[in-house]
Amino acid sequence: MKPRSLMITLYGDFIQYYGGEIWIGSLIRIMSEFGISESSVRGATLRMVQQDLLQVRRVGNKSYYSLTEKGKRRIEDGVKRVYSIRDHKWDGLWRILTYSVPEEKRELRNQIRKELNWTGFGLVSNSVWVSPNPLEEQIMEMIRTYNLEDYTMLFSSSSVVSHDNQYIIDKGWNLQEIEAEYNGFIKSYQAKYEHLKERVWNNTLTDVESFLERTHLVHEFRKFLFKDPGFPKDLLPDHWSGRSARDLFWNIHQLISVSAVRFFESVFEHAPDRTVQPNRDKAINPFAEIYVS
Repeated sequence: MKPRSLMITLYGDFIQYYGGEIWIGSLIRIMSEFGISESSVRGATLRMVQQDLLQVRRVGNKSYYSLTEKGKRRIEDGVKRVYSIRDHKWDGLWRILTYSVPEEKRELRNQIRKELNWTGFGLVSNSVWVSPNPLEEQIMEMIRTYNLEDYTMLFSSSSVVSHDNQYIIDKGWNLQEIEAEYNGFIKSYQAKYEHLKERVWNNTLTDVESFLERTHLVHEFRKFLFKDPGFPKDLLPDHWSGRSARDLFWNIHQLISVSAVRFFESVFEHAPDRTVQPNRDKAINPFAEIYVS
């Protein structure tokens, strides 16, 4: 795992439940378990500060890092999507975003594309993105964040006159490719699940091993956020393998979470000038946001 990507996983999966701030020494200690050097950790934190994702403060001779508002927005959205059971019915509306960004603002245009891809929108035509999900609030927040009011328009429509819904889905996303990747995840992690169950039952799985396994698991599953648009169930193929993959993810996560959190607590250090009330139960079981039809 790359240092920046690992830190995003750590903040979303552990640190946010322990006051949201961590001593750089604890971060270095944790990330060393993944083979990442101290210099790489320090370099990654510096870059994330420069990108306005992390902020740093000093207490005595120690540095403590926490997420900025921009960083929190990205982390919280990612955590919510990783730990949500998305099994909702379609409300029949397509959300349609169009934009026209001047050539001199090319970097801004690239950022818009990244944000739309992250939220699950599909590109169906030049500068025309669509989604069947109720993402109006998130998109309006993106528009305000990047001052895009003069360059974008957001619509919602219950019908597209020229094409049917399946054409739009096929145009904007490759569900077969996504399903194949879910099947690969299942094939890889089903065997791991059986192995971990045996070790847990035999009490041979250590806390640090549980922490490494859970972090790798979340890191791998989090990749689907960039691929799976999280469609309503009535727009998905029958027997969608994403459901089985999510069940497997949940089973492994809960199997090893208690000991994984125990390791994190053994190396975590917060600033002495703050009283931290950890939410240990949430760190163990973050599966709180459940969407039902």
